[in-house]
Amino acid sequence: MFNTESSISPSLALRPRRWASWLAAASVAILAPTVEASQSMACNGSLVSKGDSPVSLLQKCGEPIYRQGVCVSMLQLGWVVTPYRAGSPSAILANQCVPMDEWTYNRGPGAFFGIVRIHNGVIESVRDGDRNK
Repeated sequence: MFNTESSISPSLALRPRRWASWLAAASVAILAPTVEASQSMACNGSLVSKGDSPVSLLQKCGEPIYRQGVCVSMLQLGWVVTPYRAGSPSAILANQCVPMDEWTYNRGPGAFFGIVRIHNGVIESVRDGDRNK
């Protein structure tokens, strides 16, 4: 028979807590792509979402009502090498303008405008704009 009172070591007693924290982290990792995948727009019975090509967007939704180039500020990691300074290069974070295209779609009266941001030939994001009057 097993002696359950004295045979459990302290490290084994912590395992349920470790499993619970591991399961919580795993569930967040599993649900994160679901939230990301919800960035989509319906056009003529088809969905356009992040990662699709602009050609697919044009086939499914047609021409946008407005196209514009935007500068999206993103933090970039850079290295500064200073001559005559001992030691290794210094790392800095700096905001940098990343050029992207934004296409605006009219989804009809009373609906929100659909705004699709395109970067490097791929849809980077899909979001709702102002409500159409």
